[in-house]
Amino acid sequence: METYIVEILFGGFFVLLLLGAPITIALGGAAMAAFLAIGKDPIAFVQIAFTSVGSFPLMALPAFVLAGGLMEAAGISRRLVDIAETLAGPVTGGLGAATVLACLFFGAISGSGPATTAAVGMLMIPAMSKRNYDKSYASAVTAASGGLGIIIPPSIPMVIFGISAMGLMPPPEAVAKFGQFESLSIPKLFIAGVIPGLIMATSLIVMNYLKSKKHGYRGLTETWSVPDIVRALRNGVWSLLAPLIILGGIYTGLFTPTESAIVAIFYTLFVGIFLHREIKPSNLLNSLKTTTWLTGRVLLILFTATVFGRLLVENRIPAIVADSMLSLTDNMYLIWAMVIVFLLFVGMFMETLAAIMILVPVLLPVMYTLGADPTHVGIVVICALSIGFQTPPLGENLFVASGIGGAAIEDIVAKVLPFALASAIAVFVIAYVPQLTLWLPRQLGY
Repeated sequence: METYIVEILFGGFFVLLLLGAPITIALGGAAMAAFLAIGKDPIAFVQIAFTSVGSFPLMALPAFVLAGGLMEAAGISRRLVDIAETLAGPVTGGLGAATVLACLFFGAISGSGPATTAAVGMLMIPAMSKRNYDKSYASAVTAASGGLGIIIPPSIPMVIFGISAMGLMPPPEAVAKFGQFESLSIPKLFIAGVIPGLIMATSLIVMNYLKSKKHGYRGLTETWSVPDIVRALRNGVWSLLAPLIILGGIYTGLFTPTESAIVAIFYTLFVGIFLHREIKPSNLLNSLKTTTWLTGRVLLILFTATVFGRLLVENRIPAIVADSMLSLTDNMYLIWAMVIVFLLFVGMFMETLAAIMILVPVLLPVMYTLGADPTHVGIVVICALSIGFQTPPLGENLFVASGIGGAAIEDIVAKVLPFALASAIAVFVIAYVPQLTLWLPRQLGY
C-alpha cells in the first residue's frame, strides 16, 4: 500500500512539473489523486489545508516580508550598504566583500533570499561595474550572498521549518536510546542560525578574496578611513538598530518572532517617515503589493504541501526511508553527507519553502533515529537549501541579479559555481560540528 501511494504522490508530482504546472498545482494534484486512490473523503483535503495556515507563528511571514520591503523604501538598506563599503576599505575585492556584508546586514531584516539579492544588488552591482568588475562576476557575488537572507535570523524558512517540524515527535526507540531530545522552537532556530550564517558569509568572503586577487579587483581605498567609517555609522545608526531591536527582543524573550515582525514594521515606518523622511505613498503601496503577492504565493504552496506531507506520514514513508538509509550505514557523517548532497540536488529544482514542507516529515525522523538535535537538523537543511538560490535551473537569485545587472544567466552561472562550492563546504562544516549551531542557544538558556 505504501509503495502504491508513493508512486501516485511522487509520480503525479513530477509528471505535472514536467508538463509545466506550477509547483502548487503539482503538489495539490498529486495529493488529491492519492486521496481518491485510497478512498479518503476529498473534504479532508480542504480541512487539512485550511488548518495548515491557522497557526500563530505563520503570521510572522507577511509581517517580515512587509518589514523588508518597507526598510528598502525607508533608505535603511542603502545605509547598511554604505556601512559595509566603508568597513571593506582596502581589502582586495572590497566591493565584493561589502556585498556579502550588506547581505548579512539586510538578511537580519528581510528573511528572504530574493528580497536580499534585489535590495543589495540594486546598489552594489552598478557600483562594482563602475569600478571595472565584470558584470557577470558582480551579479554572481550578489546572487551567492543573497542566500544569506534565509540563514541570518529572522528567516521565513525557519518559521516554516518550525511549523512543519513541531508536530513530529522523536520515535520511542530513539528516546530510549538517546534520552529526551531538546525542544524545538522558532526563537531557538533564530538564535541557532547566527553562527552558521557567519560561517556561510565567511566562506563567501574568502572565495571573493581569492577570485578578486586572481582578476585584479582592488579595494575601495588605500587604507581604512576612520572619519568615513564614523560618518557611515552615524548616518546608519537607525538602520543598525533595526536588527538589534528585532533580534534583541526575540533573544531576551520580550516578544515572540511574530510580535517582533510587527515591531519591525512600526519601527521602520517611524524611521522612514519621521527620521529619514524617505517613505512616500507610492513606495509604501509597492511594499504592500509585493507583500500580498509573495505571501499569497507562499500560502498556496503551504496549503498543498501540508496535505502532501500528511499523506507521507500517514503511510509511514518516513519510517521506510529511515530504514532504507540505516540499512546502508548508521555512520552519522555518511548519513549527513547523503542528506546534504540530496538537499543540494533538490534545491536546484524546487523552491525552498516547498522543499522544507515536503522533506521535513521524511528527513527529521531519520535524523531522530541517529540522535541528531532537531534544531541542528533545521539549520543544516536551511543552509543547504539556501545554496539552491544560486544554482540553476531554478536559482531565483540568479534571475534577480541578471535582471539588475544585465549579464546573461549563462555567464553568471559560470562565475557563481566557485561560490556555491565554498558554501557547500561550509554546510558540511556546520553539519559535522553541531556545537557551531547549538552553542549560542544553550548559552542563552534555550
